Amino acid sequence: MDSITTGVDLVAVTRSLVDIDSTTGCEGEAGRWLAQCLRALGFDVTEQRVDDTRFNVIASCGEPAQVVFSTHFDCVPPFFPSRIEGGRLYGRGACDAKGILAAQVAAAERLKRQGEHGVGLVFVVGEERGSDGAQVANGVAGGCKFLINGEPTDSRLGFATRGAYRLRLRAEGRAAHSSFPELGESAIDKLIDALIELRAIELPTDSVLGRTHYTIGLIDGGIAPNVVSPSAEAEVMFRTVGDVAEIRRAVRPLERRVKVEEILEVPLVRLVTVPGIDTAVFPYTTDIPFLDRWGQPLLFGPGSVHVAHTAEEFIEIAELERAVDLNVSIARELLSRG
Repeated sequence: MDSITTGVDLVAVTRSLVDIDSTTGCEGEAGRWLAQCLRALGFDVTEQRVDDTRFNVIASCGEPAQVVFSTHFDCVPPFFPSRIEGGRLYGRGACDAKGILAAQVAAAERLKRQGEHGVGLVFVVGEERGSDGAQVANGVAGGCKFLINGEPTDSRLGFATRGAYRLRLRAEGRAAHSSFPELGESAIDKLIDALIELRAIELPTDSVLGRTHYTIGLIDGGIAPNVVSPSAEAEVMFRTVGDVAEIRRAVRPLERRVKVEEILEVPLVRLVTVPGIDTAVFPYTTDIPFLDRWGQPLLFGPGSVHVAHTAEEFIEIAELERAVDLNVSIARELLSRG
């Protein structure tokens, strides 16, 4: 850790984190490295336990924070380590969100060296699979006025983010030998009919966020190719632009064919912006709804969500460096608002 005791080597910190496999559920080693890094930089660090092996990393400059930088250090699978090529830093988590995390650390460290101690850091586990880390972190918030959450936004400030609403559609049938299909009842046929009907349902729209859209992410059904399927199910993820009650009403006719089970609901978020930085609406969800006690939310980060979760995830090193300056500017603007 000696190489980062007098400042933040942005690329080195990003690569060190990327090279630790912190696939959701396995964040312990990355958390230990991050806590050690922040202590070496002079921050007061708390390791907040989430379960037996995982913890959030919460840091301060020794005073109650008025502005907090936050992001997650878990990643989607599969893990692959870092490399630098053509001015880009590749690796799992490079832009989602370990590069963002490194830029936030560098910004907070610079502010601290310049005498600004009203800045904190909240780095959480579990964002990619239900935000359990953020929910635990929310329990220790107090007095903070602004939360700058980090996700890849192409270095723009988020104006709003869509919500998420996940449903499971479950069809029930009756098994029979496939040579006598009339003796059975195909659950797969029922599920297909429901999904076709779903295509024709009119879903809510919003003048800023656009139209509600959805993806069918999982389908499972049947027991053998020569058996009429006794059961089948699909999971549908809606990206919402308003009250999910409208979607509940819209999909109610499907209940003639399938059982509808709610799995997840994350509300849309309207966000704080600051002058001089481009803004955009983003279709993905974040930890922000689960960190609502940490102050008014902003969303900002270098990198593109279009390469997050892909086999060629990367972040431009030049953009990563600019993000430190922008983070400092954003924090100073928020601190000036008191």
